[in-house]
Amino acid sequence: MLMGDSFNTSFSEDDKILTRDSWRVFRILSEFVEGFENMTNIGPSVSIFGSARLPPTSPHYQMAVDVAQHIAKKGFAIITGGGPGIMEAANKGAQEAKGISCGLSIDLPMEYEPNPYIDLKYRLQFRYFFVRKVMFIRYAQGYVFLPGGVGTLDELFEALTLIQTQKIRAFPIYLMGSGYWVGLMKWIQDTVLAEGAISAEDLNLLQITDDPAEVAHGIERHYQRYRTDRNF
Repeated sequence: MLMGDSFNTSFSEDDKILTRDSWRVFRILSEFVEGFENMTNIGPSVSIFGSARLPPTSPHYQMAVDVAQHIAKKGFAIITGGGPGIMEAANKGAQEAKGISCGLSIDLPMEYEPNPYIDLKYRLQFRYFFVRKVMFIRYAQGYVFLPGGVGTLDELFEALTLIQTQKIRAFPIYLMGSGYWVGLMKWIQDTVLAEGAISAEDLNLLQITDDPAEVAHGIERHYQRYRTDRNF
């Protein structure tokens, strides 16, 4: 190399992006490891979803408390997104029934604090939505949806997609607060089904009820049948 030559050791912008993405893999893996280590022994569980914005004065808040109590009394842990609103109500119901209360919180710009009804052992914080979703799915024997926004709908259609494509074993999915879901179900039936974008059988994946006892009994019945099938 001539004296006047210089050796350029600087990384290109593409190299920097690749390096950042490579190291991000380790951060993602650490979230998976922490989640699995904390959740492995939680036992049979049910994930409950709903809006963080609904106050305790909402009738749906009390509905979430009631259904969580009924489910917890059947021996299931309650898993929520750890925030306020419906999530808080479900965790509250779990604790009032002396059940396990788990909250999988997510880092958000609005900085929701975990609600106070989560068992300390099962208070987890996630950076990545997709890691958190794995925890909801991996440890749940049923899903319950109360009125909610984009995040609630995202979790609903994620579960439906995984069941429809047989990526996971089917489990009960209940929609509570029936009046809230009527318009969505009508659109799915009158438009999505009518256009042939789904099969009629796909509608059977969803059950609508406002009866907490029906939800708890249905999830318990499905879980017992699943255990019997596995032991056969």
